[in-house]
Formats: sequence, C-alpha cells, structure tokens
Amino acid sequence: MTTATADATVLYETRGAVALITLNRPGSLNSFTRAMHAELWRAFDCAEADSGIRAIVLTGAGRGFCAGLDLSELDFTPGPNQLERADPGPVIEEAFNPTTRRIQALSVPIVVAVNGVAAGAGASLVMACDIAIAAPGASFVQAFSKIGLIPDAGGSWLLVERLGLARAIALAMTGDKLPAAQAKEWGLIWDVTDDPVTAALALANKLAAMPTKALVATRALLRDASTRSLNEHLEVERDTQSTLGATHDYIEGVTAFLEKRPPQFKGR
Repeated sequence: MTTATADATVLYETRGAVALITLNRPGSLNSFTRAMHAELWRAFDCAEADSGIRAIVLTGAGRGFCAGLDLSELDFTPGPNQLERADPGPVIEEAFNPTTRRIQALSVPIVVAVNGVAAGAGASLVMACDIAIAAPGASFVQAFSKIGLIPDAGGSWLLVERLGLARAIALAMTGDKLPAAQAKEWGLIWDVTDDPVTAALALANKLAAMPTKALVATRALLRDASTRSLNEHLEVERDTQSTLGATHDYIEGVTAFLEKRPPQFKGR
C-alpha cells in the first residue's frame, strides 16, 4: 500500500510488516522544510498506529539522502530584524529536535538506507536511527562549520557517541566529507552495499519477525548505558527483564526453544 499526494514531500508505503518512508524533495537533496517535518511525523504516526507494521525503513528520493535544513525556511533579506529572521534556533526547536526525539522514541526498530549524501542535520538524522546502511557513493558531511554554526539535531552528541571525541571534533571542525566505506570502518554506520534500500528492507523484515518490545528495550538500554554507573544499570536491566518477562514474546520464545520449533513472535 502506498499513501501520498502528488506534492507529498514524504512518501509512505507498506511492504508487508515494514513501512518504507521516503524523503521526497529530490530537487533540493531532500532538505527539510517545516512542512516536511510534519509529514514525516504523520508517517511515523501511521506506522505506529498499524499493528501490522513491525519495523521502518527510512530513505531518500533521488541522488541524495538529506541535505539538512532548506535555507529558504530562513529569511536573510537585508534590513530590520535580519538577525531574528535568520535565526536557526526556532526551526531547530520546532522541527529538527522533535524529529530526532521522535525517531529515538519509535516503538519499532528503524533502519535507514542512505542512498547519497547526508549533510548537516541529514547526517544527524542518520545517526538518530537504529541501524544505517549506505550506498558506496554515499557520504556524510558536517557542513555546519562552513556557515558559522555547530552540529545540531543531536549531531554534536551523536558524533561523539558513534566516533569518539577525536574523530568527532575533526569532522565537525573541518566539515570534511566522510565516505561511506570509511564511515563503516569508523563505526558511524552498519554496512555499505550497492542497493541500500533492498538491504535495509531485508534487515527490517528480519527485525519485524523478532520480539519487537525486546528490540526497542535493548535500544534504550544501550543508548542510555553511558549515563549510568554499572550498579545503576544492573538495576535497570533487572527491571526491564522483569517487564519483558510478562510479554507474549518471552513465553513464546522460550516455549519454541524447548519445543525445538521456530518462534512466532507477535510484538507484544
């Protein structure tokens, strides 16, 4: 099933248990307007409201994945109040930050297929997803320093988490392009393949057949691990394990193991 109007900036399609969401402003390298963020949030809502959807794949149309903010959203016309009109803070607060938070809080796994350049907040968007697969010609660019800004949409936090401080600082300060192969070597992404969308769909289908609540809980534990001491984390693990122990998928998984048959997980 596909849902989209002729002028949709975000496309939504179901592929069995996977929702394929495509950023659809190829003429602008899928750079974001405020309206595009709202369309993306509606796509996420649609996926989460459908009990048959157990994973999401996010990708971009055309030759790029996402070039971050469409600068036409700001007003650089010389004159009174130019600094206020050109201030990127409001669009970050109203659009980019909610998008990053929304991705991190999704109730199903999300795999991103990076079909081309991911620049600025587009690179932050990739890092916000659970697993990233890129085309060989894809690249990641921290373009902010070239226009007098800092990585946003979570970029300055996610870069350090993924790459470590030394590499994060160098990439953010220089704005140099990070090719897909090196991004994989450094741990920014999971894999590089000629057809990232097909590979992402295959991986998402694999995740969709698994116990969804456990996958999402695993994501949360791993992301938050650095914010706790080991003793604190042990307690969170215990409590999370106890919660998952009350799910259908836990009972089904153990029963299937004991009966030596494939499990039939339902995501609950």
